[in-house]
Amino acid sequence: MFRFIVNGKECQSEKDIRLIDYLRDELRLTSVKEGCSEGACGTCTIIVDGKKVKACVQKLSKMDGKCITTVEGLSSREKEVYAYCFAEAGAVQCGFCIPGMVISAKVLLDETLTPSREDVKKAIRGNICRCTGYQKIEDAILMAAEYFRENREIPQKEPDHLLVSERFPRVDAREKVMGTGQFVDDIVLPDMIYAKALRSRYPRARINKIDLSKAVMHPDCVAIYTAKDVPNNKHGHLKKDWDVMIAEGDITRYIGDALALVVSEHKETLDEILDLIQVDDTELPPVTSPRDALKEDAPKIHEGGNLLTKEVLKRGDADAAIAASKYVVSHVYQVPFTDHAFMEPECAIAFREGEKLHLYTASQSIYDEQHEIAHILNLPADSVISETKLVGGGFGGKEDMSVQHHAALAAWLTGRPVKVKFSREESIRCHVKRHAMEMEFTTACDENGCLTGMKAVIYSDTGAYASLGGPVLQRACTHAAGPYNYHDVDITGYGVYTNNIPAGAYRGFGVTQSCFATECNINELAKLAGITPWEIRYRNAIRPGQVLPNGQIASPDTALVETLEAVKEVYESSPYAGIASCMKNSGVGVGIPDTGRCNLEIRDGRVHILTSAACMGQGIGTTATHIVCQTLGIKPSLTVYERGNTQRTPDSGTSTASRQTLFMGEAARRAALKLKEALEAAGSLEALEGQLFTGEYLGKTDPMGSEKPNPVSHVAYGYATQVVILDEEGKMEKVVAAHDAGTVINPQSAEGQIEGGVVMGLGYGLTEDFPLADGYPTLKYGRLGLLRSTDVPPVEVIFVNSGHPAEMAYGAKGIGEICSVPTAPACQNAYYRLDGTFRTKLPLDGTFYRKPKK
Repeated sequence: MFRFIVNGKECQSEKDIRLIDYLRDELRLTSVKEGCSEGACGTCTIIVDGKKVKACVQKLSKMDGKCITTVEGLSSREKEVYAYCFAEAGAVQCGFCIPGMVISAKVLLDETLTPSREDVKKAIRGNICRCTGYQKIEDAILMAAEYFRENREIPQKEPDHLLVSERFPRVDAREKVMGTGQFVDDIVLPDMIYAKALRSRYPRARINKIDLSKAVMHPDCVAIYTAKDVPNNKHGHLKKDWDVMIAEGDITRYIGDALALVVSEHKETLDEILDLIQVDDTELPPVTSPRDALKEDAPKIHEGGNLLTKEVLKRGDADAAIAASKYVVSHVYQVPFTDHAFMEPECAIAFREGEKLHLYTASQSIYDEQHEIAHILNLPADSVISETKLVGGGFGGKEDMSVQHHAALAAWLTGRPVKVKFSREESIRCHVKRHAMEMEFTTACDENGCLTGMKAVIYSDTGAYASLGGPVLQRACTHAAGPYNYHDVDITGYGVYTNNIPAGAYRGFGVTQSCFATECNINELAKLAGITPWEIRYRNAIRPGQVLPNGQIASPDTALVETLEAVKEVYESSPYAGIASCMKNSGVGVGIPDTGRCNLEIRDGRVHILTSAACMGQGIGTTATHIVCQTLGIKPSLTVYERGNTQRTPDSGTSTASRQTLFMGEAARRAALKLKEALEAAGSLEALEGQLFTGEYLGKTDPMGSEKPNPVSHVAYGYATQVVILDEEGKMEKVVAAHDAGTVINPQSAEGQIEGGVVMGLGYGLTEDFPLADGYPTLKYGRLGLLRSTDVPPVEVIFVNSGHPAEMAYGAKGIGEICSVPTAPACQNAYYRLDGTFRTKLPLDGTFYRKPKK
């Protein structure tokens, strides 16, 4: 028997289980989050006898006689201070890491109430955050120290109205700080059982037979399902090429392929049952290179061949333009797979409600999920109810089916609630990655540094399944020439199937990859032309009314020039500063129907904001609150933001392509205008009780390959220039990020998005990698190269605009993706200036952060 005290209460247990399982499952202390299960991420940080401890790697036997404190055990005063300071500083995005951060803050502030920023950085070094970039978390802890030190009271006053550009705490900040908000894994339903898939041993193998006879005899085994139990065994957002499970006689395509789905009474016995399944398989040589996959004699990964898609963007005569140019630069660039490494591993719960199936989910689109699961189960779409809980980060990695369809299948067939949760190892082996690409780029300019033409060939490794490989390749191509005013381009992209882990949506959506290539080429052209990298960008920067390389006329709200002007002094003042610029679309674009929706319903005298737009930490509920309050002239306490539910909230499309602020935001504005008109006639919200006001915005664009002289690829573009400054040793001193996001909605959120995006971009450029050896991953979560608080330099955010905002959504443009796009090439330029080595591969070798291999 082990005895210990948890949050002041005596506890005991006979079982020597993991501490995190006891705290979460037995005591229901859900502030303690399980992120990595290897003591690397810090989401499970607690206090044991005054010291920080990772609960996921501790057994109860080690706790005997000790005192344990979680966020739930903080004093009322501590809870109030941390909740206020983290919200006020803008430190909360997805929120999954925040309770662990609070615990680390408490341990520090129990020691000193006058910490330096370096003290704070060291205190939270064991806690990874993928959203904020740490800076605002540090601000929050320093603010909390001030409130404790000076015994300051927490302000209680609410603004009488809220404008879009005003600072305002996120609507979901408090529940995330205190750990009371529900993520899917925090939920336990009566009679709930658990499921887990058996995965392929090999990237490519023929499955001869799956023997379940021993496994089904396990006393905890509820059921085991295989491909023959699935009504429709193929799924996929755009192309239904992904197997729910691989059938006997078929060939696996990657190591994450599911062969069987085990359902157990207890999650602790899932692996025992899986180990009893006997698989007779024949290993086959995998195809792991896109170029090899395109060879005529390559084995076909899919029946249609290994070429998923080919994209071509041609304007003018690039060959002639390049031939006539003074300076020409050509390089082959290689960028790797990288893992999203969101803090919350994938988890879903499904349960039947009569003839309907209900899901609790953490996806980036409940309607995409609804349609895919309805297809798999051969049900009408409205028979599947998808309801989102808090989402602990996404960055594109939660657009595809991962656990949802398996939970749905098991719940539908067993009739009981089923939870499926990835371990971090499963997440790393199974879910999609950023596309690895090999890119041949040629860029030319005249004697004055004016760009004349470019050619590019891009080979994108989409892995075993399509996922979003087609659209990602499109964005890589449509943005490959950069945000500059020249028109002779010839861009060809190949999206290729391999036996690698599938690649899908990832923050930047292909633009991060092609931007690295084109910006590095431009920096070398500047050197040849005898001008600075800043000057070559300024001379060529797209201006309102000019034509982008993809043919689209730059709109009046274009402000790339302003981003360059904002960083000129800081770039020129440092000999080891690197610079890069970019553009990034808001909205799916390229002729694809793209609609944002938001409804407003009056209930109990308050405005309920209804939209399916998923929040993965970007703060879409707060954005909607700003827009509704500004339009109606009301205070925020008169609004209620409801999370997405396919029975109640309208389909606003996937949270992808930096689209929801603009698309959902404009829909919210339109719905609010209708409500405003009704409110003026009725006199009060109470008089409109029960009424529903709908808002919809459709973005109209032209398809790829349009014959129009100036096609509209996207309804809006954001622009950015970033500068990375190194010291003489090659260590980052500072990053300055100047962004044209149009009208900035909620400065805390927008700044936090950029700070976090910059840090993710720094990781992509300097430290992060996801190497595969013949289709097998070689790294655990703790070795992915994720930057920690002590690694990150100060990030200065500068917002600019053209002074001519667009009409939609009060002129706001997406910020979620673009903030990561130019960072890696800015790092490359900084190191090029430091040591003269022109690097063409990510992460950059031979730097302060990645020493040369011996």
